[in-house]
Amino acid sequence: MVKETCLFLSNQNSNFKTIMKICIVTDTYPPEINGVAKTLFQISQDLKALGHFVTIIRPNQKGEVSLSSSPHLTIVPSLPIPLYRGLRFGLPCRRLLKKMWTTEKPDIVYVATEGLLAISAINVARKMKIAITSGCHTNFHKYMHHYRLPIMAKLTEHFLKKTHNKTLRTFAPTEDVIQQLNQMGVNNTRLLSRGVDTELYNPGKRNHTLRKSWGITSDDQCVALFVSRIAAEKNIPLAIQAFKKIKAANPDTACIFVGDGPEKYRLQNKYPEFAFVGMQTGEKLSEYYASGDLFIFPSLTETFGNVIPEAMASSLIPIAFNYAAPKALIENNVNGYLADYNDSDSFLKTIDHALDKKNEWSKIRKNARQTAENLNWKNIVKGFAGELNQAYQEHRTYESDR
Repeated sequence: MVKETCLFLSNQNSNFKTIMKICIVTDTYPPEINGVAKTLFQISQDLKALGHFVTIIRPNQKGEVSLSSSPHLTIVPSLPIPLYRGLRFGLPCRRLLKKMWTTEKPDIVYVATEGLLAISAINVARKMKIAITSGCHTNFHKYMHHYRLPIMAKLTEHFLKKTHNKTLRTFAPTEDVIQQLNQMGVNNTRLLSRGVDTELYNPGKRNHTLRKSWGITSDDQCVALFVSRIAAEKNIPLAIQAFKKIKAANPDTACIFVGDGPEKYRLQNKYPEFAFVGMQTGEKLSEYYASGDLFIFPSLTETFGNVIPEAMASSLIPIAFNYAAPKALIENNVNGYLADYNDSDSFLKTIDHALDKKNEWSKIRKNARQTAENLNWKNIVKGFAGELNQAYQEHRTYESDR
């Protein structure tokens, strides 16, 4: 059985615009490296492939000049995100947005991340009577607990509700996130799932030289991978426990942390038995995935978790909590292993169970790859474009009736 989660265009309307001018406003975008940036880049490219005119507004990143502009990209001033080294948030820029959108008015704006830049974009769009939609890509309210700021969680939820309810649609990557948003009081939610590049992430990229560099000389030996930002909100302590358990059962296993983050250097010094290989991208990252066997994913703060379909496309065996992407994509004991949500003991028992079922790994790896092959970005983005078009038409009807 293959789990598949996609958003499709459900209503073909003869009044839809064939070509739309779509502006994406976001606090993160390449060359920044994270799941949200990667997702938004893919969406923008596929929207362009459909013939739509797409512009991006994002903050300047380290070393970049702010307030630079081109027909497709505008870079605005930013500041570092407190407690989250290396990431930045965009500052409000109402005058710039008003000037830009007066010169070239978009049909619709998609505010992909919530923040000061988003608020200014929403306010300007509403004042200029431009259709506006939003996205929920990050569980900021959950992050607050990991950074010992629980009092901020409720304030963050209130901010998210107020922000999203000013837009015509709020897109989220899973039904679980939609349910969370609905419980917060967010209206007009829609599913915008995630795809994966199965040509890039492919078991054929397995690199035996790379495996040898980790001390692996036989296909019978196991490589366990963790691929993510190495930061508090990714539940690193449980990843460490999982790796220790795997090592105890199979001492010749290589346990690899792929990624950078504020916790990397402390952990690297504390756990020399694990390899910390830093951030990898593109073809190099695909080789790391394909050269692994088990994929350990203990995070509890994801809205989706792009690394899950990337790992599955690479024929890794995912072990994760039953929520977000794992819940949407993994069928327990068929194409991966699921632990009870937010239950560390269950997660570690699931590790034991997976190790006991090594004779089934070959079948599970094939099933994981099959699941990933059904996650087609083009179909997902076609559906997203359809929803944007519906929102645009609703906005036009509302404004004409006023």
